Amino acid sequence: MNIATNLRSTAEYQAMDAAHHWHPFTDTAALNAKGARVFTGAEGVWLTDSDGNRILDGMAGLWCVNIGYGRHEVAEAVARQMRDLPYYNTFFQCTHPPAAEFAEALTAAAPDHLNRVFFTNSGSESNDTVFRLARVYWECMDKPTKKTFISRKNAYHGSTICGASLGGMAAPHRQGGLPMQGIHHIGQPYWFGEGRDMDAEEFGRMRARELEVAIDWLGEDNVAAFIAEPVQGAGGVIIPPESYFPEIARICAERNILLVADEVICGFGRTGNWWGSETFGIEPDLMPIAKGLTSGYVPMGGVFISDRVAGPLMDKAGEIYHGYTYSGHPAACAAGLASLRIMQEEQLVERVRDRAGPYLQQRWASLADHPLVGEARMVGLMGGLEIVRDKKTMERFDGEAEAGRRCRDTAVAQHGLVMRAVGDTMVISPPLVISEEECDELVGRARKSLDGLADELTRDGVALD
Repeated sequence: MNIATNLRSTAEYQAMDAAHHWHPFTDTAALNAKGARVFTGAEGVWLTDSDGNRILDGMAGLWCVNIGYGRHEVAEAVARQMRDLPYYNTFFQCTHPPAAEFAEALTAAAPDHLNRVFFTNSGSESNDTVFRLARVYWECMDKPTKKTFISRKNAYHGSTICGASLGGMAAPHRQGGLPMQGIHHIGQPYWFGEGRDMDAEEFGRMRARELEVAIDWLGEDNVAAFIAEPVQGAGGVIIPPESYFPEIARICAERNILLVADEVICGFGRTGNWWGSETFGIEPDLMPIAKGLTSGYVPMGGVFISDRVAGPLMDKAGEIYHGYTYSGHPAACAAGLASLRIMQEEQLVERVRDRAGPYLQQRWASLADHPLVGEARMVGLMGGLEIVRDKKTMERFDGEAEAGRRCRDTAVAQHGLVMRAVGDTMVISPPLVISEEECDELVGRARKSLDGLADELTRDGVALD
């Protein structure tokens, strides 16, 4: 059997893929009829497909390739570790140097009150772990009825049964009988989509106070935690008004519920600080992480555990019956250490905060003058672009127009740019190493994609105002 890569034609790879590979979050029949795009290489912020096209990755993979592609330091670190100790578990009172060293390095980079990390393999597993730890914590505090999690509509916290239930997206909840019990959802701080008739700060406070109402309805003695992404990534890069998180923090403190900041996307410099929690001034009790943890080079996730939570768990819980075969995998830890070292030595977080972030924010904002754009927003290096039919009224297209999907497809196929469509919101999250010239290229290609979308909609007879 020949398993060498890049030796077959695009059509051969597509046929092989269609016959045997079931993709995540995909209409498999539609994909197989069209044929998957086959990527064969990458360097910096650029992807190469099997037909030799060079494509700017405006999404850093899936929000994760923070240090950019082609960093041989990571590959070499993983190769060294694979030769020395390719695998051993961290069950049964065992550890290994990469796990111990990575845990120390990570907690040194974390906020001061987060001094322990539990390793997982993904953001979904991290949020499953959060769910378990929070409930066990309250059992240790002699409050066993505090089990319910409060989350937000249109939030994303993974695709396991627990993660998808914690998330507030309607589509996953329509399949498989989700959400599971013990989870309650409140409104999201999406000012453009749901609050333009109000002052943004007033809207932020109103949405935050829905948490208070929910706690009163559920009963404080029944609520374990509130979980939120600092910026809702998969929901459309929803940046909350400045008034939102101070109210959330106040309510959590006054009502004695844990605050969980899902940093799977926002962590590791994405918002211009090491952590999205820092950007929005909150101190979470539990902080799930993944994606930028290894810059996507090897699958890995984790949960930072605050001193408040860790103390009772260690003193009272005894053995916690939870973990994963690959928790703290040696090769993953080696990749994470190498990625973290690159970020620190090249000062990538500071670069996002002081240079790349402000520059791309300014360039991205220039797209607001396009006839199809209702809002262009960005924090750090994650941005959203609202596509509208009528710029004066901000009226959206109906679902049949599929404006977002068309824009996404036009961008990658005709203009060599990966953007993501969340309904009719276009989102970007490029590698943190993106240069100013590449920022210009990204915005220029995005504008051409919008122009192409307008032409396509006009040809199809879709009314534009």
